[in-house]
Amino acid sequence: MAFDFILMLTSNDRTIPDAAARLDDALAGGVRHIGFKDVGLPFDELRGLAQRIRTAGGRSYLEVVSLDEDSELASARAAIALEVDCLLGGTRAEAVSAITRDHPVRYYPFPGVITGHPSVLEGPDSAIVESARRLADLEHVHGLDLLAYRYQGDVPGLMAQVCAAVSKPVIMAGSIDSAARVEATAIAGAAGFTVGTAALSGEFPAEDDGFGAQVRSILNITARAQHRSTAPRRIALVAHDGRKAQLQAWVRRHVKDLAGHRLICTGGTGTMLAELDPSLRIRRLQRGDRGGDQQLGAMIATGELDAVIFFATPTAHHANDADLQALTRLAVMHDIPIALSPSVADALAIALLRRA
Repeated sequence: MAFDFILMLTSNDRTIPDAAARLDDALAGGVRHIGFKDVGLPFDELRGLAQRIRTAGGRSYLEVVSLDEDSELASARAAIALEVDCLLGGTRAEAVSAITRDHPVRYYPFPGVITGHPSVLEGPDSAIVESARRLADLEHVHGLDLLAYRYQGDVPGLMAQVCAAVSKPVIMAGSIDSAARVEATAIAGAAGFTVGTAALSGEFPAEDDGFGAQVRSILNITARAQHRSTAPRRIALVAHDGRKAQLQAWVRRHVKDLAGHRLICTGGTGTMLAELDPSLRIRRLQRGDRGGDQQLGAMIATGELDAVIFFATPTAHHANDADLQALTRLAVMHDIPIALSPSVADALAIALLRRA
């Protein structure tokens, strides 16, 4: 994620009755991350929502609201049956991950102690942070869903502590109803945030009336807040042999922007950039001709990359042209920005890496 706004078609911990009609407005407003609860509508209608989100090129989320174990495990099975991209919430990570681990759904449980409806996050903050660490250490937990603004205490401080304590993405949820709160989540290092009831009730300042205007307003607020985001970006850097010098030059120019971010490279490119600047955080995959491009494709498909920079040699025939085509297709399908030339990579660096 690169600080994403996740619209929840929910109110009072239930999927809203007119979710299908609201989805039309949401998609028209430009939102790409859309979720709902596992209660409030019949299962077939929830399936229809998930399918429409995917068909429109969006990313789908199901958030658990159950407090008892049987209901929570049923929600996990529902997420699999609905084929949503991400399962948010719940507190029984080991039991749920035993169900989700063999499926493509990404799992983001709640850290801390959760009580009541609407849900409340109980402190102290030290216990919440420790809970976050334990959850993030689990192999089949892909991130965390922190009910930050349902906590009675120093919310910005809690968000920053949790984001600093774990290396996996943290989504902020619960009562985010203003531009100030969106900006606070970005500054804390969140990978994204959810808004539901506040958008439905028109809490955000907008130029026009209506739900679509709320969606556009929150997207604009998100774009401004993104430049204050402290969350590390996950950037793939790759170059064919004929363009490695060009990528090396690009990295030299942007080394300050890349500092602190997570760079993922195929084997030869990773070796070259590690020698260029040992301070860069580089994860090396296989060499491209040994499957590295396919590894990148898998990371795009599972939402583990925020952008791809791939300098290809346009004038030569390559045995791995099909790999580049596959990466490009996946980037388009999953709405991951991809830059194939230095000028586009420059624009990407300005948009994603430079902070206000």
